[in-house]
Amino acid sequence: MSTAGQVIQCKAAVAWEPRKPLSIEDVEVAPPKVHEVRIKIVATGVCHTDREYLYEAGKGMKFRPFPLVLGHEAAGIVESVGPEVTKFSPGDKVIPLFLPQCGECERCRSPKTNQCRKNWANTQRGVLADGTSRISCKGQQVYQFLGVSSFSQYTVVPDTSLAKIRSDAPLDKVCLLGCGVSTGYGAAINTGKVEKDSSCAVFGLGAVGLAAVMGCKVAGATRIIGVDINTAKFEKAKEFGASECVNPKQCSRPIQEVLVDMTGGGVDYALECVGSPIVMSAALESTIDAWGTCVIVGWTETEAMSVVVEKILMGRTLKGTYFGGWKSVEDVPKLVDDYMNKKLKLDEFITNILPLDQINVAFEDMTSGNSIRTVISLSTEETSGYSYKMNN
Repeated sequence: MSTAGQVIQCKAAVAWEPRKPLSIEDVEVAPPKVHEVRIKIVATGVCHTDREYLYEAGKGMKFRPFPLVLGHEAAGIVESVGPEVTKFSPGDKVIPLFLPQCGECERCRSPKTNQCRKNWANTQRGVLADGTSRISCKGQQVYQFLGVSSFSQYTVVPDTSLAKIRSDAPLDKVCLLGCGVSTGYGAAINTGKVEKDSSCAVFGLGAVGLAAVMGCKVAGATRIIGVDINTAKFEKAKEFGASECVNPKQCSRPIQEVLVDMTGGGVDYALECVGSPIVMSAALESTIDAWGTCVIVGWTETEAMSVVVEKILMGRTLKGTYFGGWKSVEDVPKLVDDYMNKKLKLDEFITNILPLDQINVAFEDMTSGNSIRTVISLSTEETSGYSYKMNN
């Protein structure tokens, strides 16, 4: 493209300091360096993790340096590639990945994990392989969230943190496969290994939880109980496959006791999609002894959950998952194919599509429970554009 090798000026939502709204700024995005790719971001989902890092920095989340461009669930088009990049070309449709897959390390070669550590330490600090960011604003470096920063019209990512997808995929839908949907769906399919005719409880019915419900349904679970304090989400959960839903605030006893009674001893699988240590403990205790499995999907970095040792001794399994266990570079294109072949829901997660300058509204809707997933449109290209609100 004509911009290859040049600094690109564009718009981005910059977080100048913790616990302050994002500010729409003109930023400069430098050309990609060795093994890097510059992308034109077309659409990005707004994930709970983005909000947590902005408003909970130093609490449940480790502190990242500011100023910072958030965003990590996106889809776009390759604008240019840096030296030694062989797998991508300008014009390719892609999904940037906060979890790399180099294909060469011990973890990538192992079927036991998806947790490649290529450039991991740097991207966790908000920089790329050379220790710097490609984004700057007002003469200073702006850090890249998880090495992605999709709340910018252009960004640069490592070529090991990028999935090439089919050319007919709608970017404003498949962007959700960059984090939330893949994580929840994979937690049930890959990590939990939910079995046919089993019973499941999914705690938290946001995008990740609904994706977990979908995964349980696809796996053949016959009883899927959704758990959330927002009853407005129950109808949507049933669309994804929940057989029934429970509001803990409407129960006179702890939710784990209610679920144990409902299922005659506990569910076979519990998936915690909230990120609360209290809910994590309840999820574990809602599973049946002898073979119950609890998968922790919700994210927190600094808090500890309480586990009664007997609950484990009696045969329960407690597991964690990261990006749903998917090998990112190779599996995300397959998930895109599943969506295109109508084997995977995506459209149903989207409650609103907004322009970049309304990104703080997306955070407000998330906090109030008025949205499942808001997609931010950063380009008029490749977006189908529609909007609807949840009914409260």
